[in-house]
Amino acid sequence: MTAQASLPSLVDPGRLTLGCVDLDAPPLFSRADARGRRDGYEPAAAAAVAARLGLEVAWSFLAWSDFYPALENGRVDAIWCGQGMSDERRARADFTRPYAVFDESVVVRADDPASTPADLRGRRIGAIAGSTNMRLAETFPDVELVSFAGTADVFADMIRALRAGEVDGFVDDDVVMVPLDAEPDMRLAFTLPTRNRWGVAVRKGDDPLREALDEALAGAIDDGALEAAWSRWMPWLAFPLPAA
Repeated sequence: MTAQASLPSLVDPGRLTLGCVDLDAPPLFSRADARGRRDGYEPAAAAAVAARLGLEVAWSFLAWSDFYPALENGRVDAIWCGQGMSDERRARADFTRPYAVFDESVVVRADDPASTPADLRGRRIGAIAGSTNMRLAETFPDVELVSFAGTADVFADMIRALRAGEVDGFVDDDVVMVPLDAEPDMRLAFTLPTRNRWGVAVRKGDDPLREALDEALAGAIDDGALEAAWSRWMPWLAFPLPAA
């Protein structure tokens, strides 16, 4: 059975059309070049999974806030772009098994000695609206939460806000926060072992695509392809997905 025959819901037969942002967020992904090619763990993982389905990956670049509208109205087959599987997102989409698991970190300005959530009392702490990171920030005692809209480059928006003093820190997954510790004006305050699971979002009820992606993900884990991509792009983090 061919991928095209088993996956009739594809936007473009023969291609897996995936929604994501077009920005530099190493080691997860780079901005697309003139030919639409991207580097990083997520493009490598998506390509490995799509190849097992006999499909090519086609990236459709969206603002963060347009991810689920684009999925719901059929402009993309799936969202493959750092989607922690929160209850809010599960209300709008179905998810595959995880292709990544991360902890969550807080970055502050370099002169801020905070090292625990309690140290942030009275501070303005930012996170992306509706994200698993915001859900974590909501557990910090006596902080003022600052919600960032899902613009095309919301990560840069949070960095700019921190540097401008509009927030005192922000929350995101450790994979993108660890590199900020090398910036002279920022510091990685702490990381919490939240084990935030990232999955591929598909339209509600699109079981054929979800099941096909799950099977392909399992194959890419079992034969070591996903771990090889992880080790290339994130060698400082242990691969978190055991083989079946």
